[in-house]
Amino acid sequence: MMKDKMKTNMSNKRKVGFKQITKMMAVAGAALMMVGCATNSNATKSGNEATGSTVKIGMNMELSGAAAGYGNQMKKGFELAVNEINAAGGIKVGDKKMKIEPVILDNKSTTSGAASVAAQLATKEKVSAIVGTATTSAGTAAIPAITKAKVAAVSPSATDPNFTLQKDGTVQPYVFRACFENNFQGKTAAHYVNDQKSIKKVAIIADNSSDYGTGLAKAFKGEVDAKVVSTQYFAEGDKDFNALVTSIKSQDIDAIYAPGYYSEVGLIIKQARQSGIDVPIIGSDGMADPKLAEIAGDENASNVFYTTPFSTMSANSNDVAKKFITNYEKKYDQTAPTFSALAYDSVLMIKQAIENGKSTNSVKIAKELAKIKDMPAAAGDITVNKNHDPEKPIIIEELQKGKVAKATVVK
Repeated sequence: MMKDKMKTNMSNKRKVGFKQITKMMAVAGAALMMVGCATNSNATKSGNEATGSTVKIGMNMELSGAAAGYGNQMKKGFELAVNEINAAGGIKVGDKKMKIEPVILDNKSTTSGAASVAAQLATKEKVSAIVGTATTSAGTAAIPAITKAKVAAVSPSATDPNFTLQKDGTVQPYVFRACFENNFQGKTAAHYVNDQKSIKKVAIIADNSSDYGTGLAKAFKGEVDAKVVSTQYFAEGDKDFNALVTSIKSQDIDAIYAPGYYSEVGLIIKQARQSGIDVPIIGSDGMADPKLAEIAGDENASNVFYTTPFSTMSANSNDVAKKFITNYEKKYDQTAPTFSALAYDSVLMIKQAIENGKSTNSVKIAKELAKIKDMPAAAGDITVNKNHDPEKPIIIEELQKGKVAKATVVK
């Protein structure tokens, strides 16, 4: 009996001891989980920050696929800016300089590709900031990944008015752009038409493949004083516009507003001129490419006007623009295009934000991007407004015989 009692007491002690150890392990485990959660939470709050002597800046860009023509121009502007900054010693971060380590990835002109690249740059490559994408649709697809990782992205050319805004109208904290938005472009084109007293009737032929063309057409129509006698739409990839041209030819129009990209608008210009329509054709920054005249033919690309954020003809008083144009032509042996300038400026914006904040932390960079004011840039001085849009001059370029004959700065 005594032995049994002793065994029982020892068994009970073992049980109590086991329970205590188990309880302690559980508490320790919970504590570790809390530490882990806190660490993850802190990591989420802190964003990415460079270590060592370099700072990673990513590029999420359309380098193949439908928008590759624009994306590869932007890649050249991006690389030129990075090379210039590194050649000068790098970005000044407090009391030291850090060179840029570029990480360039192709989103293949798809929304799924843009989302995947954004996640890879932000979480795997741990970049401090991103340049890209070229298009609004791709850029919008990338927003969840960059927001979760708290890494700012500056798009050179996403022009949809709502791109930088959330559904409730508040600003996207990590979304910025170096270009003006569509409403500003459309209204500027309308004001230009309003100033031409000879234009009484106008036809609109717009790209309805995305919000780009339809948004511009809507903004233009809302501001133009001339009578809009016809509004017709085409799709990306269309080649034959003769039916559209024929339908407006009998309307006795004084001008055509054709917001879209050079690939389709070049053909519209060509087919309109071949049909005998010689009125001014006015459009948007998607036409700001030498390929427009190549497609239309130099003999047809006259009396053509479009809004653009950059022109080599209007850069004489801008030291940054002159440097960009000279270095671009020297490096690539070609005239500097608009989209290269916008990507170049996107890098300058990130550099400015890092230097102003004296930090490569991605959260800090986003906050400093929102504060940029009167920053010298290739496409005109930039001030970032409350919607993360740049306040900057807009230019109307005029083509005659396939060449830019005049550039008018509209302030």
